[in-house]
Amino acid sequence: MTDLQAAKDRIDAVVSEHADALLDASHQIHARPELGFDEHFAHGVLASVLESAGIEVTRSAYGLPTAFEAVAGTGGPRIAVLCEYDALPVIGHACGHNIIGTAGIGAGIAAAAVAEELGGTVVILGTPAEEGGGGKIVMAERGAFDDVDAALMVHPAGMDLARFGAIAIQQLEVTYHGRAAHAAAAPQAGRNALDAAVLGYVNVAALRQHIRPDERIHGIFTEAGDAANVVPARTAATWYVRSPTVRGLHKLKARVLTCLEAGATAAGCTMEHQWIDPAFADMVDNDPMVELYRENLARTGRTLVDPVSLDAIVGSTDMGNISHIVPSIHPMIAVSPPTVAIHTSDFVRYARAEEGDRAVLDGARAMAATVADLWARPGAMDAATAAFADARGSGRATGSATISAAPEA
Repeated sequence: MTDLQAAKDRIDAVVSEHADALLDASHQIHARPELGFDEHFAHGVLASVLESAGIEVTRSAYGLPTAFEAVAGTGGPRIAVLCEYDALPVIGHACGHNIIGTAGIGAGIAAAAVAEELGGTVVILGTPAEEGGGGKIVMAERGAFDDVDAALMVHPAGMDLARFGAIAIQQLEVTYHGRAAHAAAAPQAGRNALDAAVLGYVNVAALRQHIRPDERIHGIFTEAGDAANVVPARTAATWYVRSPTVRGLHKLKARVLTCLEAGATAAGCTMEHQWIDPAFADMVDNDPMVELYRENLARTGRTLVDPVSLDAIVGSTDMGNISHIVPSIHPMIAVSPPTVAIHTSDFVRYARAEEGDRAVLDGARAMAATVADLWARPGAMDAATAAFADARGSGRATGSATISAAPEA
């Protein structure tokens, strides 16, 4: 019988052995932030660390120049550890993806060291463009998860949280068309596209009173006319529509669109719209996997906390889409005080500080040990699979990485 505890001790030792390389990679990526689908430096750094550990890497995997894939082990459950490494415009690694990427490859290297012994396969996936581009969704559509049995990653935050309040989201681009006229000499000849946009905005503001408290709608004007003495003939806006579930998102999208179209009608204008793909699904966390991770994180001295509401951290991620096709988890690992929010300049500093370094190594150990449990702990993989099947049966998981772009009537 396999000694699972001895394998976990080996995992800890392997992470320690590669700690310097992992932290150096984290610091390098932090110092050179790159936007989604343009993470060439981070892609090269992470792939090189894997190769230095003796793991063969497929660079530019699945037709994406900054994606990568590495596989170790043969047979048994195929467990994917996911890496992110893109940054935010202007503010850089305010989401700490340098930590996600290096904790992911650290977990992959450690799991690979015990894969043959435990009879499993680890798939290390470099997934670009989480901050809006949806690299995981593209990779899923191209087959990256076809043979995967489960997937996991960790995300830095201000607390060690079992779950991330990841809700479904889709972006909407709207353009209004009116008729230009001199605003003083002949205003009656014009049809004001800015009025259409403003009325649509006001309609959405009124709608916010009558949606669920855990739904979100937010938008900005991206074009608002060119001169104050000319009736604007064209305006444009960008909207984000979010709901806790894919099903709820479809319903809310239809209501938002009605509000915006009503603004155009009232102003005597026309409106064009486009729902931007890919849409991000809500996160369906796999409870048996969460409990395995909880036990393994405790081995690092951390205590995993269950958020009491979505108020803990709310956002959206393409990992949600993956959780609809395979059993998945997306826990948060503390790198800052709870009062420091992600996507802020303060968080950028913590992502490079001692707290961020500790999260890289603790996250790698906890994820690799969870992979080991799924391989060798009796009934663990079966429990995760059964919980995912229950989520499919209840409608919480769709079984697809893609959300339809069109709102339901």
